[in-house]
This record gives sequence, C-alpha cells and structure tokens, in this order.
Amino acid sequence: MNTNNHFASTEIFILGSESRGRSLLRKYPEKIVLLLLAASLAWTGLASAQEHAIDAEKSVITVRVYKAGLFSAFGHDHEIAAPIGSGTVDTAARKVELHINASSLRVRDPGASEKNRSEIQKTMLSPEVLDVEHYPEILFRSTDAEPTGINSWRAHGNLMLHGQTRPVIVEVRKEGGHYTGASRFKQTAFGIRPIKIAGGTVRVKDEVRIEFDIQLAR
Repeated sequence: MNTNNHFASTEIFILGSESRGRSLLRKYPEKIVLLLLAASLAWTGLASAQEHAIDAEKSVITVRVYKAGLFSAFGHDHEIAAPIGSGTVDTAARKVELHINASSLRVRDPGASEKNRSEIQKTMLSPEVLDVEHYPEILFRSTDAEPTGINSWRAHGNLMLHGQTRPVIVEVRKEGGHYTGASRFKQTAFGIRPIKIAGGTVRVKDEVRIEFDIQLAR
C-alpha cells in the first residue's frame, strides 16, 4: 500500500474537501496529524481483525500410516497424534499457519501392546524417520484457498517436515465452531524412508494421511 495515498485519501474523507482540508491543515497542523494517525491505526485494526489465534489446548493433528507388504496381515496401521503448538487463522483472507513440535507426536495404535507402541514411538522420533533432534518443528503455511461448497475450501500451502518444504493440498471444512480437514502426501517427498521389516514383507505405505481439528481461541 502507498502510505502517502492512504493518508491523502483519509485526509479528504475527514476534512470534506481538498481545499478546505489544506486550510485546516495550515491552521491546526498538530491536531490534523493526530487525527490522521488515529484514522490510519483504526483502519489497520479493521484490516487485521479477522486474524485469530488457535486454541492450542483444543487443536490437534492425527497422522495415519497404513500397513503394506506381502505379509501385511502381521502388521497393523498406525495412529499418531499431537497437539498443535501454535498458529493463526485469518478467516477473511482464508489463510492458516500451524506449528507442531515434532517430539510431541505420540503413537496411539489402539490394537498394539504397550511394548510395541513404545518401540514404534522410539523408531518414529529417531534419525531413521523424523529425526526430531535435527528437525524439531513441523510447519504448515497456506498460500491460497478456493471454495468447494458451503463452509468448505481446498487450501493450497507449504508443509515443512523433516527439514524439507513441499507443496500440499488440504481439504478444509468449518462445522460447529471447528475447522477440520485432511491432506495426503508421500513420506519420500520429505526425505523419509518408509519403515520395512522382515526383508520388506511387512512395511508401511509411502502415502500417509494427516487430519486436523482446529478451534480458535476466544
């Protein structure tokens, strides 16, 4: 935005006309400047009023990793969840930014034993997969969104994972005060090699699904 043009238009709006405005400006320079500054701040406030912080205590992501391989019956799908550490949603611009602490990801896997969940958790955070020591943050930042229906959008953005940033598409829906949605991508696109055991006869699929449930802070 051209600041000079913004102040000029604000001046004319407040003072009524250009000639009258210049006359008053010469007569009451300090008051006019303060008035223009106040109007500018009010305009800026209105422009950013649609940006809201998320409620970190009530917002969560869920990662679903699916089994594959010749003997996949001996493996199982994985369900991993983490709170969303921080973020903002701009309802007017339809933009969102989410920050997740990679080490906060927790393996749920309801059908697995506690021992197996612990082993999967250790492997997931290790240098073999997420390498959270070197890549502690997961970040999603949208770039634009297009409506797909009533209270639903297809958001395009960039996901930073495992130290690499790639474009992703996220399907978003607003319902009951929540923003929910999902996205799919391949682990190998972010330099992560899907885990294989038993010579590859039991492994996980390259493609994973991320789901999210976001609530805005009040």
